Amino acid sequence: MVRRPLLPVHPVRWLTIGLVLDKNPYDAVMGEVLKLFSEEQAPAPATERLPRNQAEIVVGDVRSVLHGFPDGLFRTCVTSPPYWGLRDYGIEGQIGAETDVRDYIKDLVSVFREVRRVLADDGTFWLNIGDSYTSGGRTWRDDDAKNKGRGMSYRAPTPQGLKPKDLIGVPWRIAFALQEDGWYLRTDIIWNKPNCQPESVKDRPTRSHEYVFLFSKNEKYFYDHEAVKEPALDQKQKSKNRRTVWNINTEPYPGSHFAVYPKQLVRLCVKAGSNPHDRVLDPFFGSGTTGVVCNELNRQCTGIELNDEYAELARLRLLRGK
Repeated sequence: MVRRPLLPVHPVRWLTIGLVLDKNPYDAVMGEVLKLFSEEQAPAPATERLPRNQAEIVVGDVRSVLHGFPDGLFRTCVTSPPYWGLRDYGIEGQIGAETDVRDYIKDLVSVFREVRRVLADDGTFWLNIGDSYTSGGRTWRDDDAKNKGRGMSYRAPTPQGLKPKDLIGVPWRIAFALQEDGWYLRTDIIWNKPNCQPESVKDRPTRSHEYVFLFSKNEKYFYDHEAVKEPALDQKQKSKNRRTVWNINTEPYPGSHFAVYPKQLVRLCVKAGSNPHDRVLDPFFGSGTTGVVCNELNRQCTGIELNDEYAELARLRLLRGK
């Protein structure tokens, strides 16, 4: 048996949300359970009108936490990892802050290799990832009133082989690296944002899309195409197979987490990749959107989050059911 090396960069903690899963299948291998409120404070009456909470949050470094999960636990994985060089989450060793984009890709490939292990044999992996441009030699970035997360104390240098103002092509670099690592790359999906943020550029179009990639663990996999059909233009048809361009508005979130993907985007991935009561994994849980959607759709969800502040935001959001 090959021992997987652990990376004890950050301690692992389990957040109790309220109406939790009936039983944890991996209590013996995970860290301590942290109860953030007493039994008297548990909001059971307030949640009776909300979907039963089936989400849980593990606070820790995904590179360590995933090693504690057994093989084949999850039916699908839906996630959006930190984008390279675009956000500073204030955590030492955080994924996304690598100075070399090749190291960033290697880190994600390593994480998603473990994701493939903990997926069921017919499991799928839905990856939302955005692109970026080279910094042009700038070493920092100022705050922006329209984008609270824009300010950064560091900027990664221009990657080798690229020029200032080059589009880096991060999503496809990651997709090809994952394909080479053993994933089946089934499709790319264009998430078109009709209400995208404006840009002050005058030498290229404003970027209004991101990518969602669908990967599978094996050649044959679970995909519920009926659950995600879209309306047909032809009146003779009630619906048609889902296309690869998804027009979905971004959603504002009143917390301090500034990279929130919309619930509708997650719904399509969860519906296509799982059945009710299945387990869904989000290894970069952020503000907890995947967990909120799983509660709506009667799926169980495990989210992993490195940042204590974001994990607490996600916990409170799951309690509110929004």
